[in-house]
Amino acid sequence: MKKVFKLYSNCIPVKGKNRSLICDLQRGNFEFIPNGLYDILKSYNGKKSVDEIKSIFENQYDDIIDEYFDFLLEKEFVFYTQNPNYFPKMDMSFSYPFEVSNAIVEIDSKTKDVLKIIDSLESVNCKFLEIRSYEIISLDIIENILEYISRNEMIISSVRVIIQFSNTINIQILQTIMENYPRVTCFIVVNSKDESYTPVDEKKQRFIFFTKLHIDNNLHCGKVYPNFFTSNIKMFTESINHNSCLHKKISIDKDGNIKNCPSIPQSFGNIKDTALENALNHPEFKKYWNLTKDSIEVCKDCEFRYICTDCRAYTEQTHVNPEGLDISKPLKCGYNPYTGEWEEWSTNPLKQKAIEHYGMQDLSKKYS
Repeated sequence: MKKVFKLYSNCIPVKGKNRSLICDLQRGNFEFIPNGLYDILKSYNGKKSVDEIKSIFENQYDDIIDEYFDFLLEKEFVFYTQNPNYFPKMDMSFSYPFEVSNAIVEIDSKTKDVLKIIDSLESVNCKFLEIRSYEIISLDIIENILEYISRNEMIISSVRVIIQFSNTINIQILQTIMENYPRVTCFIVVNSKDESYTPVDEKKQRFIFFTKLHIDNNLHCGKVYPNFFTSNIKMFTESINHNSCLHKKISIDKDGNIKNCPSIPQSFGNIKDTALENALNHPEFKKYWNLTKDSIEVCKDCEFRYICTDCRAYTEQTHVNPEGLDISKPLKCGYNPYTGEWEEWSTNPLKQKAIEHYGMQDLSKKYS
């Protein structure tokens, strides 16, 4: 019985216009491959031996095919088997039991009823929380929120905190907070004097990051950059089936307005007088939840489309689909899938009209 090659089920090839990827969803990484190798993997996975593939190409590309499979074996993307049916493909469906999975809550020194907001998120079974502040606030405010979540044994299991730098904040203080409140996955301290990255656990899944990046409003949101790519099962399967940013997301801005995202102007009520359940039931709230990268201009031809977070708040504003949804490429993406090259998004002359529309002229100067 012949041995055929078989991709490990967690190693998924994704084709782009210029080149392809293999995403290893178990190890959390990816490798570039030529589109020719992608075609071989998609056509013959679990069906043909290497010798049979060589014969299909009339033995004209034996050296190239050997090189391909040496690479695939070295990276542990494939194995050989006489029983390919014993190794089914991974289920690419996405399922999450609750209506909301993650939330962004903006706070400042004037924010009131923040604990009421936390209670509201508990009522919709939100598990992942990001707290943002665009002004310097006391860490006591953050600790009070964390203590409330912990004391009430809430479903919120992961808390990410983005705060402004001040002279009262240092790594030791933040480490102590993270030790006291294990639900905190990271502190990101912006507008810092120095850059530093400090892992808090051995697996580096919890960390403290001080950055010089100046962030004082939500115009900074939506940047697309390779360091932000996430190659894992949750991200990949959700991206195939839903919008990779807005699906099951809810946000409350610093004024209490309930939104899809703090950067999107449309509001669905205010936390003072509107229950999150009522906002979620608004016919427009979920309009972007199922818009995948396969439907977005340029992104649909990009090899990174299933590991890249989409942004509907800031786009190039070039295309609208028949349902009235903005399907333009994210404004802050400088990648060209047709050439495989990155460029600075803020200096692209084709983006200047959209930059002016969003009032980002000053912001784009900081990037250029």
